[in-house]
Amino acid sequence: MPSFDVVSEVDAHELANAVDQTTREIGNRFDLKGTGARVEQEKYVLTLIAEADFQVQQVLEILRLRMAKRGIDVTCLDIGEVSRNLSEARQKVTVRNGLDAEYARKVVKAIKETQIKVQVQIQDEQVRITGKKRDDLQDVMAALRGMTLGVPLQFTNFRD
Repeated sequence: MPSFDVVSEVDAHELANAVDQTTREIGNRFDLKGTGARVEQEKYVLTLIAEADFQVQQVLEILRLRMAKRGIDVTCLDIGEVSRNLSEARQKVTVRNGLDAEYARKVVKAIKETQIKVQVQIQDEQVRITGKKRDDLQDVMAALRGMTLGVPLQFTNFRD
């Protein structure tokens, strides 16, 4: 039986490149030069640091632009609140990698609402979709592409 997997993955190398480009642009921009604004990365957690809130927002916009240019969908960003102390403002940005249980359930629900005859299973951080006909699977892919579920989706491991 034909099947495929629905995943939400972010290329770690492209993410690191986007962070590096953001850091370089911060160093070159006149309004951010010498302010100590920077982006710290720990795997899929980014910390934006600057002197003031508006500078953190500027760094976030630069990061979004660089990620989009590197082919990373910015809907994968989970943006936290800005925390301030006397000398700096910080904002945690988490890059969602993999479908957690909440988003996997949303995908399953969206597929069931399409009324297409396929079987859906949640497996770790992906959703496996199996059907009798290849056309049904392609219809599911088209339906998922047309929906906004809050995470970028990729389709992998298509087997006929």
